[in-house]
Amino acid sequence: MDHVVMKHKRTTLERAEKFISPLYFTDINLYGRVYPKCSPVTSIQHYAAPGRIPYEKAVKGDYSPAQVGQSFGPSWSTHWFCVEIDVPSDWMGEEVRLRWNSNSEALIWINGQPIQGFSGENNRTDFILTESLKDNESHKTVYIEMACNGLFGAGDNGMINPPNPNRTFTLSKAEVAVFDRAVYNLIREVELLHDMAQHLPEGSERGYQALYTVNQMINAINFEDRSTFEKAHMIAQKFLSQKNGDSQHVIHAMGHCHIDTAWLWPYAETIRKCARSWSISIRLMEKYKDFTFTCSQAQQYEWVKQHYPSLFEEIKKFVKRGQFIPVGGSWVEMDGNIPSGEAFIRQFLFGQRFFQQEFGVTCKEFWLPDTFGYSAQLPQIMRQCGITRFLTQKLSWNLVNKFPHHTFWWQGIDGSKVLAHFPPGDSYEMKGFVKEVLYTVENFRDKGRSGKSAYLFGFGDGGHGPSEDMLERLKRMKDVDGLARVRMSSPDEFFSKVEMEDGHKLCRWAGELYLELHNGTYTTHAKVKQNNRNSEFLLHNVEFYATMAALKMTANQNEYKYPAAELSRLWKLLLLNQFHDVLPGSSIGMVYEDAHAYYKDIRESAGRLISEAQNALIGSLEEKAADAETVTSVFNSLGWERVEVVCVPESENSTDMPPQNKRKKKGTQVDSEGNSLAFVRVPSYGYQIISLENIPAPVTASILEGDLIKLENNKVMAVIDKIGRVIQMSIKGQDRYRNAVCSKNPANQFVIYDDIPLYWDAWDVMDYHLETRKPVTDLLEPVRILDKGPLRASVKFSLKIGKDSTLHQIIILDAESPCLHFETQVSWHENHKFLKVEFPTSVHTFEATYEIQYGHLKRPNHYNTSWDSARFEVCGHKWADLSECGYGVAVLNDCKYGYSAIDNILRLSLLRSPKTPDADADMGEHSFRYALMPHLGSYQEAGVIQEAYNFNCPLSLCKMKVMPALLDTSSYFSLSTRQVVLETVKMSEDGQGDLILRMYEAFGGQEQATLTTSFDFKQVVRCNSLEENDPTLESDSLNLGTAGRSVTCTLCPFQILTLRITI
Repeated sequence: MDHVVMKHKRTTLERAEKFISPLYFTDINLYGRVYPKCSPVTSIQHYAAPGRIPYEKAVKGDYSPAQVGQSFGPSWSTHWFCVEIDVPSDWMGEEVRLRWNSNSEALIWINGQPIQGFSGENNRTDFILTESLKDNESHKTVYIEMACNGLFGAGDNGMINPPNPNRTFTLSKAEVAVFDRAVYNLIREVELLHDMAQHLPEGSERGYQALYTVNQMINAINFEDRSTFEKAHMIAQKFLSQKNGDSQHVIHAMGHCHIDTAWLWPYAETIRKCARSWSISIRLMEKYKDFTFTCSQAQQYEWVKQHYPSLFEEIKKFVKRGQFIPVGGSWVEMDGNIPSGEAFIRQFLFGQRFFQQEFGVTCKEFWLPDTFGYSAQLPQIMRQCGITRFLTQKLSWNLVNKFPHHTFWWQGIDGSKVLAHFPPGDSYEMKGFVKEVLYTVENFRDKGRSGKSAYLFGFGDGGHGPSEDMLERLKRMKDVDGLARVRMSSPDEFFSKVEMEDGHKLCRWAGELYLELHNGTYTTHAKVKQNNRNSEFLLHNVEFYATMAALKMTANQNEYKYPAAELSRLWKLLLLNQFHDVLPGSSIGMVYEDAHAYYKDIRESAGRLISEAQNALIGSLEEKAADAETVTSVFNSLGWERVEVVCVPESENSTDMPPQNKRKKKGTQVDSEGNSLAFVRVPSYGYQIISLENIPAPVTASILEGDLIKLENNKVMAVIDKIGRVIQMSIKGQDRYRNAVCSKNPANQFVIYDDIPLYWDAWDVMDYHLETRKPVTDLLEPVRILDKGPLRASVKFSLKIGKDSTLHQIIILDAESPCLHFETQVSWHENHKFLKVEFPTSVHTFEATYEIQYGHLKRPNHYNTSWDSARFEVCGHKWADLSECGYGVAVLNDCKYGYSAIDNILRLSLLRSPKTPDADADMGEHSFRYALMPHLGSYQEAGVIQEAYNFNCPLSLCKMKVMPALLDTSSYFSLSTRQVVLETVKMSEDGQGDLILRMYEAFGGQEQATLTTSFDFKQVVRCNSLEENDPTLESDSLNLGTAGRSVTCTLCPFQILTLRITI
């Protein structure tokens, strides 16, 4: 006689949990019956490979016997296995799987092709040999490539700890097994019902229906009678077939496999991660025809194309089917704060071109789920690169404030808008669980305005992506009463529905998307950031010089070829290093060995290309006549005239200054290092043979009372105390010489902080670090004069920072310069310390201004709200400024990105010393420069923007022999206004010989500009940043016109304009 039991929710839930548990009661539960028959593989032969070698070399290796239980290492090594498989003959008709677990990442190869990845960490240890065994399938030989690292590298005792170089990995399983599909399906159904019962709201009728249904299923199953499996399945189906109403939230599920291009593993391992992960998804696509998989980062596709061509061909096939979906349009998922505006554009230029050429696809959405904040100029850059949509989830990590939207319009500093979506599940690696689906709906912050959201599922960061379990879970939740509707979808389908159905109801967010976490990444690994800034300017210079040389040689029918292929290679190296765990400084040390090698490559190749182009440019001036003289040409690769002091290179057999300059008053100086200095005037985007200028007023250095030193030129005056602090800096000619420095606190004050985050060491600096401020005042060498003018005055001093760290600085004032320059060398050997330099000013304001990509951004310098105080450390580029009406103070730098401003104090972040994931991050010697610039009027009027460019892009000097009569100057481009910056001069990527010019409005207001060239042209048209004609770009207000060699146009605030010029 049956009993009706009063069900207890906790015990019933635990009964269901144990019924499918991989840990408890496996001898009598469902899980223990998934593999009813097992047999060891016939043999395992092992080859310890000499690195990451290709399959063709691996199969020729010297193999020896190996066995289960054997360990292999050390970390990062590669081991190949030849595995012989003989399936028992009585398994005919069964689904048979190879089960392999080396407790590391691995890849199975069959007939020379990469087939599928393995990973013991996420229980991906099965490979389907056959879904129904036939006579001719009983014997197989496969190769398995074992990588001695896990999904998250080789760290010990915590994911982000530095790698242990001596780890080993044990082969714990190598067998073939029968897979019982009926049992597996029951597990998925029991799991779904259990999870609904557990996670639906307490008191929910549907939750109790799930609870009673799963209990009924368990009662129905008799392992001695397989017919009861179908009975239990029908019980589940009755429940799952009850549909949703039309008003239910719709979840657009998309497979995803976020693979960090480098992080806790080097670039070389990422190449293999891509093969392991994407091959898995290809196998799933073969079985699940509605499965869609989104995949970003053109660099990773290019790697797969190069190293795994057969896999790449499979990918192309599934791209055509609409299952493998390229997304993002960028070369890598780059950092969202630090790259320059031009580097952002190149990410899309190279990424979109790759996707167009290989797949015939132009991505419509920018895919950047894991970057540490997003620049306010990105919406315009995206739109100019064919992208109108944006997806991330990283702002869900905010430490203080919860972002108010998940679907909204994001507006940039120029007014451009893109449709943005943050998957409300707060993750890009969902697993298909009921709890995640319920949270996605509950957490969605735009209810009423929209009823749909994206859901990205798959193992991520270390790769491997979606699994069979995830797909089977989601398949059962397609339309079940009590849950949101779940459908396999694509980014285009999702965003299109939002645009059509909800776009007019969505809110707007203007400005940057600031992540209230990971703000230490603006500073960590300072040399990487320095090399990034330097490389960006180097490639800018190469393109300008090479473009003008190519035009000149074409006109003169001489041989000089624009180095398009080499420039492409160098740009791709730079873009690769801008990946969001490399440039921010949050990777292991091995990654930075590669990164710095790439920067060296860029530096050396760019230097050679610049030299070749400059020689081509001035080649027509060269003469071999006996009376030819050695002179120095000074090149300016910026769009305004520059008047500066330069260091002239020495010549072995002649003087730098040609005899004909004797007719001019000499303005030279040999500095304290023995360098020859000269005062030069160089035209916009051009060059000048050095012609010594009369100096309006010399710069001087003098000693004052009280160990003070005064540096003074005709523009500014600075007083420096004995430990290198600036106690006064005034603009000459101003009434009463207002002191730009706060009267109570000196500027150029070095301060050191304790820097101990909660967990993410290389990533985070916490607000409480501000409470540990300690001024650096321990003097090693007091300030002393090095140079007294007339072109350069300088002083030097040294400080002790910590037990083993020291700082040496030279403070420089040049003739005619409005800035005080600080050249700094630090020997840095600290542990969880943060070094900054601060500039207390006399300015009264409630906001600070920071340069960002192609413009600038204002942020509060107070902590009025939680949103304000959460931005205690922010990102800026070449300059930051505090200004009141008519007066201000700017700080310029050549390689720093971290700033903080509170009230009248502006601080520049210099060095950090985290110990994970790189134990040696930032340890060693550093050289960097910054400058202090007080100004009258606004920072726009005073030329802060131009001075910052000058500071980062030194004039280039080149020696040559010319006839005295041929001394010349040339300006290739000039602009009628300093409000517009001509940022880029290059040849078009399509090889058609057109010029590409990119400029932007830099002040934040509408301006008409006339660009004058030194050459004739046939046509000028506006194009997008992909160098394509784009009818979606609004051109009515541009007023583009030409006259002779000039182009006139009107730019709106912070507008980026790209012109294509046909010669």
